[in-house]
Amino acid sequence: MEIPLAGRRVPAPGSRVLDGALVLGCLFLTALAVKTPWASAPRPVIAAAGIAASLAQWPGRRHPYVAALAGSVAYPLTGGPGPLLAGLYAGAAYGARRLLWVPAIAGWAGVTGWSWLNEGAPDADDAVFSALLVLPPLGLGAYLAVQRELKESLRERAERAETERLLRDEQARSAERTRIAREMHDVLAHKVSLIALHAGALELGAEGDPERVRQGAGLIRVTAREALQELRTVLGVLRTGGDEDTMAEPFTDLESLIHASAQAGQEVELRDDAGELPPDVARVVHRVVREGLTNARKHSPGSPVAVSVRKDGREVTVLVENPAGRTAPMDLPGSGSGLTGLAERIRLAGGTMDGGPAGDGGWRLRARVPVEGAR
Repeated sequence: MEIPLAGRRVPAPGSRVLDGALVLGCLFLTALAVKTPWASAPRPVIAAAGIAASLAQWPGRRHPYVAALAGSVAYPLTGGPGPLLAGLYAGAAYGARRLLWVPAIAGWAGVTGWSWLNEGAPDADDAVFSALLVLPPLGLGAYLAVQRELKESLRERAERAETERLLRDEQARSAERTRIAREMHDVLAHKVSLIALHAGALELGAEGDPERVRQGAGLIRVTAREALQELRTVLGVLRTGGDEDTMAEPFTDLESLIHASAQAGQEVELRDDAGELPPDVARVVHRVVREGLTNARKHSPGSPVAVSVRKDGREVTVLVENPAGRTAPMDLPGSGSGLTGLAERIRLAGGTMDGGPAGDGGWRLRARVPVEGAR
């Protein structure tokens, strides 16, 4: 096993223990080759060649061809098979697959060289025996190299899949945060515009009927409490996570929405010919009407608003229009993304939206939402 580090592969500690044991085994065989000579070379030559070839096996994972050549050169001089077999295995297991012929030829030459130095000129049988002696370590090394590459490939694919999963999760969280931010903008913009409208009416009637002042202050208090409650709901979803059901409006009744605007002094006419709608469609319709009423209060205060909802076959058409304002627009800050977010919601529901100035200087907002297939 090897551990990736700083762009290169470093053998794991357990592998170094095996390498050390391999070197000790080769040194032990070298000692046997010296004690009972396995080659015709002088014993000092056998010892020197065997020790050098044995020590060359230590860096065999990083320098496999050095280990293979050292074992092949030492074998004719020592007759010790340890460095030869270990070097051939290292060359096949840790070297490039396209260069497998290098340790193969070196090993065959080493075994044939031992026959030539100790038994005279090699014949065909010696050549075949040399090949048979070289093939097992080469085959084992090549097989384990393929297995190691396969495991590495599977590990990389698993890591890539995990990375892609984390990226998808982060994208989903980012999309959810954006959706919740849009929801917060729509809900609070609607409530704050109501509060501003109540406050304006209260300011105009401050020197008039005390009962009217009291009623206006009560409406401001109720609307502010509703805005705070809805803000807490949105922030709760941000803390704990939630889905579309969690972020659903507390009501989707258009009459309640129109009534709240009328209490704030906004003149609204509702014509609802659609009847009962599926919850998802009703929610989208509610959002369109709410956005239209909010923009009318902010940009055309005092102008009457006409709201029309009708159902044509499998499609619901929502129309919110108002003439030019009677007074200056309210001095309320806005992000300018309300209609953009609304258009995205309608698109996700499979519908379309268009809005723009009307002929009389007012504004018209129209949305079409399919009844079936809406999300």
